[in-house]
Amino acid sequence: MKNFILGVALAALGLSAQASGGIAALRLTAAEPVTQIDGRLDEAAWQRAPLFDQFVQFLPQDKQPARWRTTVQVLLSDDALVFGIRAYDPAPELIRAPLSRRDKVKRDQDFVSVVLDPVGQRRSAQFARVSAAGVIADGLFSADDDAEDFAPDFDLQAAVQLLPDGYSVELRWPLAALRFPYADGAPWLLMVTRSTPRESSRLDVSAPLSKDSLSFIAELQPLGGLGDLVEEVRERSFLNIRPELTARRERASDTSGRHDHGSLSLGAELKWRPRADWVIDATLNPDFSQVELDTPQLAGNTRFALSVQEKRSFFLESTDVVGQSQSEGDHAQQSLAAFYSRAISDPNWGLRATWRGAMAEATLLSLQDAGGGEIRRANAYGTQSYAQSLASRASFARTRLQLTAGAQTLSLGLLASQRDYGQGASNAVLGSDFSAPVGDTDLLRGHLLASSTSAGFDANGQLTRIKSESGHKLWTEWRRRNSDWNNSAQYEQSSPRFANDNGFVSQTGFRRVTAHLNRRLPEQTLALPALGDWAAFEAHELELQLKLMQSQTLDDAQRSIKAGEVIERQVQPGFWLAAARNTGVWGHLGLDQQRARAGGTLHAPRTLNLGFESNPTSWLTLLGADLSWGRQLDVEADRLGRGLSLMLQAKLRSPLPWGAWLELEQQLGQSHVRNPLGQRSFTENNAQTLAVLHLSAFDSLRAIAQQTRYQRAPETGLLGSDERSRHLSLVYQHRMGLSRVLSLGLVSAHDRPAQERHTELFAKATFGFQP
Repeated sequence: MKNFILGVALAALGLSAQASGGIAALRLTAAEPVTQIDGRLDEAAWQRAPLFDQFVQFLPQDKQPARWRTTVQVLLSDDALVFGIRAYDPAPELIRAPLSRRDKVKRDQDFVSVVLDPVGQRRSAQFARVSAAGVIADGLFSADDDAEDFAPDFDLQAAVQLLPDGYSVELRWPLAALRFPYADGAPWLLMVTRSTPRESSRLDVSAPLSKDSLSFIAELQPLGGLGDLVEEVRERSFLNIRPELTARRERASDTSGRHDHGSLSLGAELKWRPRADWVIDATLNPDFSQVELDTPQLAGNTRFALSVQEKRSFFLESTDVVGQSQSEGDHAQQSLAAFYSRAISDPNWGLRATWRGAMAEATLLSLQDAGGGEIRRANAYGTQSYAQSLASRASFARTRLQLTAGAQTLSLGLLASQRDYGQGASNAVLGSDFSAPVGDTDLLRGHLLASSTSAGFDANGQLTRIKSESGHKLWTEWRRRNSDWNNSAQYEQSSPRFANDNGFVSQTGFRRVTAHLNRRLPEQTLALPALGDWAAFEAHELELQLKLMQSQTLDDAQRSIKAGEVIERQVQPGFWLAAARNTGVWGHLGLDQQRARAGGTLHAPRTLNLGFESNPTSWLTLLGADLSWGRQLDVEADRLGRGLSLMLQAKLRSPLPWGAWLELEQQLGQSHVRNPLGQRSFTENNAQTLAVLHLSAFDSLRAIAQQTRYQRAPETGLLGSDERSRHLSLVYQHRMGLSRVLSLGLVSAHDRPAQERHTELFAKATFGFQP
């Protein structure tokens, strides 16, 4: 009672955290009991903790007062930060709180998030979202890319209570899951956000963030009340060991017959933090049987390799230090992406060390890959893929320095990469990169990589040692964002013999100049008078856009490619707007030129691209479409034809009578181009259906069914083809945090015309512990 009265008195006198202008933590003594993580903010410690409630709106309009009250309190125990967040809501029956998979907490749900930068440089930040159903989504945010990466997972604990006037959240963030310098570090920085999905979906923030900022973490505020925390805990050692046991039964069949195989394997992952600034990761015989199938992409009319996201836990520590891109598509390498972990197919073992200092950081990785994946070699007009049949050693190291000059901080990085296949065949890359903010509106960054390669392929596609070849890759970018403009310009050059077998390289032997000019317009009402009043809507953000790009070849005598050929030229005026219900609408005209092969015709396709994405209702949580229509280039036939490319996506969530939830996601894609006779020269279709039945907060049943088909009609100079694949994955999972997971699954694949079938049954148990 005494503590309660004191807390009320402090609030009345204005001595809370809001009076001091920021969020502050209450240090608990060793004798005080740690609050139970149950979502209730009724323990005595919460009555004494400073309270912050000065939230402002960021979306749809920034720098506006928050519509509904949100409060934040922070407790600091000897081993964790505990956040208590209260989200008031005058219509609690409209709170969207579906059960969902980890890392699938999006803006179609009510959630709060904590964005924390223990390094204090605003270069990257760890974040955790907690939905109103208690589901966690976590990861890393990179300031340079201004992008979230949901792949990394932290060992967090959260609980939520639904209340008559909103909901409350308790989030326990162990100090062992934070990455901070041993000494001389800057103050820890923090921002708390709240998403409220209604017709005008809102995002409120605890920091004065503006849409003009270069990144979402540009205005993180100091977290007060920590005192000498770093000095007290920097010597503490944390060790987590996660052994895993996998039993598997496989059946494979092809034209040569059927083969059955059973196995029992033991693996383990280890994470050791000997002190605050070091993290050591190790893996032995890892098994990735529970990882989701990759989402199919339309690739039949694409000359270049497409990248896919990483989902394997060992590769996800310190992705910000590595510079590892998590984007998908054929130009994912435009950020550094000197290390692309999907180039590692089946590691036998791996070891990784990461260090973070006050003004520098570094990571070193080495592993043994058993093979079975692909090695890519690119040129100006495409990417060739070769089977990686041999075991190899992959090593990667990068360090990044922060150099301060006045109010600006220059980031300078150095990296080294090697892939050793044995018998003198290898690939090595050395490089440097930089990032330099210029004032509050501009950012300069770039990298230069140099490679030496003695791993080549003979006429049969077999890996062999060749005379060493050297190459380089240069990429620079300038970006400006203010209230009127959101512009960028890039220059990229890659020599013909550049290769990076630990990275993602889809094209070489070219130079490319790209400019994006985006004129930002104020919020306004848009209307289509011909459709009546119902067609009027508020555009919270509106950009008029123009993309200009030209890509030309460099001299490549080995492949008979002359210098100066235009590979592609783009002139694409367009628009983008954001409206209610998290709706985005975009479109552009493609007034382009493209060449399919060296010495070929420079074609002039003309296309219209339109797309939208929206969160329409609480049950139809996502509806999206992307259409490209017009005269398109058929790359294999080297001619223009009428065609289209269409992608459709829908996500549904529905409660079930016994307290369970169903997630259902459907993706459909089709691409085709017609020949001069009006017939389809090729057709590509793909489809993926994903259904997740959440039986409880700990138990789920996930089913994925996907199929792809590529058909090409035979004609003079072109062989006909009909390639099909079907994949099915069914997995039951019982999960208690990150450390205790039981998975039971069935995976089936069928590829035609090779008539290859593969069926696998597996059971996998992971049990983590701290010695």
